Amino acid sequence: MSTDPLNAVPLTTGTAARAAVLAIDGGNSKTDVALIGADGSILGVSRGGNSNHQGIGIDGTVAVLSGLVRSAAVQAGLPATGLVAQHTAACLAGADLPSEEADLNRLVASLGWSESSEVVNDTFAVLRAGLDDGASPHWGIGVVCGAGINCVGVAPDGRTTRFLSLGEMSGDWGGGGDLGPKALWWAVRAEDGRGPETELRHAVPPHFALERVEDVVIGMHLGKIAYEELHGLVPVLFEVAGRGDQVARDVLIRQAEEIFLMVDVAARRLGLTDPRVRDGQPVPVVLGGSLMTARDPLLSGAITERVMGRIPDAVIRIVDVPPVAGAALLGLDHVGAPPSAAARLRDGARATW
Repeated sequence: MSTDPLNAVPLTTGTAARAAVLAIDGGNSKTDVALIGADGSILGVSRGGNSNHQGIGIDGTVAVLSGLVRSAAVQAGLPATGLVAQHTAACLAGADLPSEEADLNRLVASLGWSESSEVVNDTFAVLRAGLDDGASPHWGIGVVCGAGINCVGVAPDGRTTRFLSLGEMSGDWGGGGDLGPKALWWAVRAEDGRGPETELRHAVPPHFALERVEDVVIGMHLGKIAYEELHGLVPVLFEVAGRGDQVARDVLIRQAEEIFLMVDVAARRLGLTDPRVRDGQPVPVVLGGSLMTARDPLLSGAITERVMGRIPDAVIRIVDVPPVAGAALLGLDHVGAPPSAAARLRDGARATW
């Protein structure tokens, strides 16, 4: 359990010479930066590549983020160096543990972009993005399912719970990094006779402009196809499952089970299955990440069925704004911006990204 970043103490209003919030969503494939006014207006944005210190080192992370902040500041008509915002709300890849969040927060604070800063795991941003802006305090359960899978829960009294979410070694399964390889696994077994027949054996090769599943495997073995490219098989898996293929459907049902288990465990840890703990309010369950925002009807339906079976008054929402908007909403909460600012930000985010 730890302090809830969704319900931070507001600061005083910033000056006109800087933005209210510097929002950062730093990932393994892309990084988004946005400067936000106190009224929720988007003043400047920039996008770059990988900023995860685990892959490019601390110096590389600083270089990527500094360049993007400068670019957004210039676009916003602010100085390219020094203070650009009252508060920085950063959701950075590699902030998996509370100790990593603390280390990265010290790093961000040392760069002097704002008067205050907070670095959190991206699940907090997804959760906040799916909650009502006028609610206080902000609480619920958020699940991110993109390349990987993660979950965080926040109780009405501010208690939090989370999972290690460090991949297979920490018991995780269900992100695109798992589903893509599983689609190939079933396809190759169908082609060589070790597994049941599945349409995946015919759908996987064309995705790589090849004729046989065997060609895909050999291409990976020889380094012609990168392992990361298997993530691209997720839409193929969705399509084949949607046509009624049992093997593909079973994979998606397993993913739904994994997402439900995270929600269920988080709810039980925080006591949210007891209406008295939440004063009879419904439990917000927020789903984000590329696999959730794809809104596959089979997957979404299976998740809803399982969650509602355990928490009948749950309210399940799929986020409709990008992760950097979630970071910006956390920042606006921190500076005490009104709900109208959050609404303006949401409208701007949908039009910008």
